[in-house]
Amino acid sequence: MAGMIRALGLMSGTSLDGVDAAMVETDGETIAAFGRSAFRPYDEGARAVLRAALGRWPGEEGVEAAEVAVREAHAGVVRDFAEAELVGFHGQTLAHEPAGRGTHQVGRGDLLARETGRTVVWDFRSADVASGGEGAPLVPFFHFACARRIGARGPVAFLNIGGVANVTWVDPRVDAPEAPGALVAFDTGPGNALLDDFMMARLGRTRDEGGAVAAAGRIDEKVLAALLSHPHLDRKPPKSLDRLDFHRALEAMAPLSTEDGAATLASLTAACVVAGARHFPEPPERWLVCGGGRHNRTLMRLLAEHSNLPVDPVEAVGLDGDMLEAQAFAFLAVRVLRGLPTSSPATTGCRIPVSGGRISRPAPA
Repeated sequence: MAGMIRALGLMSGTSLDGVDAAMVETDGETIAAFGRSAFRPYDEGARAVLRAALGRWPGEEGVEAAEVAVREAHAGVVRDFAEAELVGFHGQTLAHEPAGRGTHQVGRGDLLARETGRTVVWDFRSADVASGGEGAPLVPFFHFACARRIGARGPVAFLNIGGVANVTWVDPRVDAPEAPGALVAFDTGPGNALLDDFMMARLGRTRDEGGAVAAAGRIDEKVLAALLSHPHLDRKPPKSLDRLDFHRALEAMAPLSTEDGAATLASLTAACVVAGARHFPEPPERWLVCGGGRHNRTLMRLLAEHSNLPVDPVEAVGLDGDMLEAQAFAFLAVRVLRGLPTSSPATTGCRIPVSGGRISRPAPA
């Protein structure tokens, strides 16, 4: 197709597991094709450096080491994708405080462009925050294109369960993603981060594989009710979260068994998602789930029970739930290159639609 660009998207989420990389052929409005993808895990040293830097801001201890670890890991991935004409580089979020100090992703795209010889679009969030937005979530504009690609005829809800969970309500009948009525998007609450941290503390495991531990436990309804009093749930969207915003919930797990704690944390994630649905203009026809949380069978069951709607992994409509966010930053990179909006008042709360991101080109040979 004329005007299509082969773009590589790079995403490292709040779960700190590694780098997702995915190719998309797009003009920034429609998706012509999905290309190959890859995952590169952070080694234990890099993961420790990143964990130590969580919550820190530019110039603080550990931030420079985190930047180097992130950039080295991403550069290694980029070199494996010779076909990429453009790179969308999200970087690693260390801190997110849109009402305060802003948002902080490490990973210098100018240096990545120089090291890999590719044009890199990066720093996607700062312009949105400068325009009064939350700086997140940014994937909704890609979700709009996906809803069109799968032939959705009515509203659908894309739920990404990463470290933090976020949802995009999409009405594909509207002309463009920045148009009024096309999108509603926000962070619902915790995703996998609390449960992952809980499993590491209790059992030395990185996750509750398949939701098996939660399935063996009982939800502590009293503890859950207390956690659901978090002020984030009463805020109207757009709204976003830092990975650590719900972290005190782990203190409430102290008297619970490992199984009951896992069950209660899984239920917290599901309950926050369903509570958020009251902000949709109309109910979605179905929930389509991406991110690591879709592999947690207990969590998926809880979502279906509480929402009383079909809840399916995005694979049910031919999408790749492991790579959707990486694909999104490939798509957004092309939008930035063409000056198209990447966020809107309905997705982040910015004053007007914003085209975020900096473009860095490699030095001439």
